[in-house]
Amino acid sequence: MTIWLNAGIIFTLLAIVAILIKWGNVRVVGVTPVRTFTFIAILFTSGLDVGLIMFPLTEFAGYADIKASPEYAFANPLSIEFGYWGFLIWGFYFLTCFYFCVIEPKVKFFEIPWVKFLNNVVIIGTCAFTAYLLLSNLPWYLPELGDGSNVIPEFYLIVLAAICFAVYSSTDIKYVRFLSISTTWLFIALIGFMWADAFLFGDSELSAFTKNIGLIGNYFANINEFVLPLNDYHEFYLFWWFAWSIMIGQFTSRFVGGLKTYQVLAAMLIFPSIPIAIWFSVLYHYHEAGIPTEGIKNFAMVFVGVVFVINSLDSLIRLYTDNLNLTVKRFGKFKYIAMNVVALSLLTLLFKLEFLQIQWVGALVIGLFFICLGFIAYSKLKTVSNIEGSPKANKIDYTKIETIS
Repeated sequence: MTIWLNAGIIFTLLAIVAILIKWGNVRVVGVTPVRTFTFIAILFTSGLDVGLIMFPLTEFAGYADIKASPEYAFANPLSIEFGYWGFLIWGFYFLTCFYFCVIEPKVKFFEIPWVKFLNNVVIIGTCAFTAYLLLSNLPWYLPELGDGSNVIPEFYLIVLAAICFAVYSSTDIKYVRFLSISTTWLFIALIGFMWADAFLFGDSELSAFTKNIGLIGNYFANINEFVLPLNDYHEFYLFWWFAWSIMIGQFTSRFVGGLKTYQVLAAMLIFPSIPIAIWFSVLYHYHEAGIPTEGIKNFAMVFVGVVFVINSLDSLIRLYTDNLNLTVKRFGKFKYIAMNVVALSLLTLLFKLEFLQIQWVGALVIGLFFICLGFIAYSKLKTVSNIEGSPKANKIDYTKIETIS
């Protein structure tokens, strides 16, 4: 699996370089273009899930234990956490976003029936994994509701409510902009709340926060170390990013609003990384200073985490239902909602029983990348060589999202 993952990463990086060389100055326009801030909000909230909120406080100690994990000795725990979530790996999303916006309309690889089937297996499987992550982390963040280690009925109800909300919001694309922008501001508010509690109303010096921001520079000084997997846990993360990449690319490609290719790459690498860096710096201070998060802070993190899950599920549900023609128009709203809620709930339980693994999904995505390359090289090389930009039918009309259901 490691060799397969390494091959996928190297291919991704080389493909990004090739795209920049050939189409670096091309304007990229999706079928439903939105303004840049909205695009970034959609990218950020759809491209991340509950792990961003819930994982760091459980992981810092492990990254600091270099006796148990000497491979982490080259960097501090904060920069390692950032390396698992920020900057370079957002290039995965850029590759697939560009492909689905510019290349796929000409190549139509994902319209081949068996490819479409595998693509939807990836989307549905990752959709369920997102709900499972929320379920599995709730005991740690809400010990007040249980014993801090076991999943109780209340946690199942929270996850079911998130699934139901996401399925309902996926019934109309007009909810995307509202949900994405609202979640972005909620996340910013959470960062401000946690920061103020520690540095304005707590006993901590503000210099501790600026010091933490500086620690993230260690990531950029050692960025080469994060390209290939450091260990099995990093390998899990990278497979996870691959699993997400193919569907986030499909979804976000709809909303690119006329940025040039190099600007899309810069936006995807830089803008999501800024709030991630700030958030992790705040959480790292809580970890280092031993500041408890019980009570309102935990509830606030869980609430924002649930909203992130709703965003992610919304985009994924919208993708696979469109791809499989399982739409509201075809079945009606009630049948559409019931069908998706039941399916996602059952698949979430399969992850809970460890019947499914996200690494398998990521490995399948890498396979699709290579098969797509072979398909282009064999039968579509001239077509791709002649591509000059996004389809001409894609016009910059920021009101279009208001008129599509």
